[in-house]
Amino acid sequence: MVRRAHGGLPVGWSGWALWGIRRVAGGIGVLWAVATIVFVAIRLIPGDPALAILGGPGSQASAEAVAQVRGEYGLDRPVLVQYAVFLGRLATGDLGDSYAFRTPVATLLGQQLPVTLTLAVTGLVVAWVLAVVAAWWSTQRGRVAAALTGAITVTASVVPHFWLGSVLIVVFASGLGWVPAVSDGSVAGWVLPVLTVAVPVAGYLAETVRDGVVDAQRSAFALAARGRGESRLGLFGRHLLRHAALPGIALSAWAFGSLVSGAVVVESVFALPGIGRALVAAVTQRDMPLVVGIAMVSAVAYVVVLAVADLVERAVDPRGRDGAARSGAQRRVGTGHGAVAR
Repeated sequence: MVRRAHGGLPVGWSGWALWGIRRVAGGIGVLWAVATIVFVAIRLIPGDPALAILGGPGSQASAEAVAQVRGEYGLDRPVLVQYAVFLGRLATGDLGDSYAFRTPVATLLGQQLPVTLTLAVTGLVVAWVLAVVAAWWSTQRGRVAAALTGAITVTASVVPHFWLGSVLIVVFASGLGWVPAVSDGSVAGWVLPVLTVAVPVAGYLAETVRDGVVDAQRSAFALAARGRGESRLGLFGRHLLRHAALPGIALSAWAFGSLVSGAVVVESVFALPGIGRALVAAVTQRDMPLVVGIAMVSAVAYVVVLAVADLVERAVDPRGRDGAARSGAQRRVGTGHGAVAR
């Protein structure tokens, strides 16, 4: 068994090595699964990939040119051989060249990925801020505030990105003129895109954090803190939120994936030059190398964020991983919390 220090972090090199091996093995499994799904999906798409390489069905390429391209790209080989070559290239970081842009996919992603990552990371930070504010308001301001906040967060969690982005443009760009309707490279140009991806995620996180705060308020450590004269804000910020945030942190990896997928729509709405917008163009033009590159980069980002979320969860959780796995009844009575609150 791996010993853990306070907060659930592994103790010693052996503990960290075991944790790292598990994460790397899990990450490789996820990447292999994504690569396999993408490979199969590409083969199921109707049409000849050689024609897409030559510019699509409208290129009027000759049969000789099509045959030459099929041989050059290995499309005339058995499917299993193509699959092995496909995995081998991905393992070496070779994503190939874009059919549409005639440029290495890695170069295109290097230009577009920072935009999408900025949008996703900033959106996740803003979503957490909104979620914490909503959790505070709904649990500390009475039943009316709780009901109103609950209705808002539930509505926010199901709002489509394209609808929310359009409404924000109409109200804050066209109506009030506070921010530009499309991205212009300025800080103000990021406001509406970030809010568009953050609000739905904030709705989910707010519901999760609020439920955690409600449960934590009944715990022994909360009663002890009140007995010591802790203010309402101090109790919320120093004790309740630390425990209530754990489920939300666990959901952060999923939230990041939602933000990246939402970027496909948001980047198109606000004319942001990110991988989401590139993915739409790649699918439209049957640019398979670019589709594969975007899928793999998104999978790598998800694996990294999942590992970071696990580290943060272990650092924040005062009970450690074993304590987090105890029964709900033990958590509600505050087993092991009193020492942390004191």
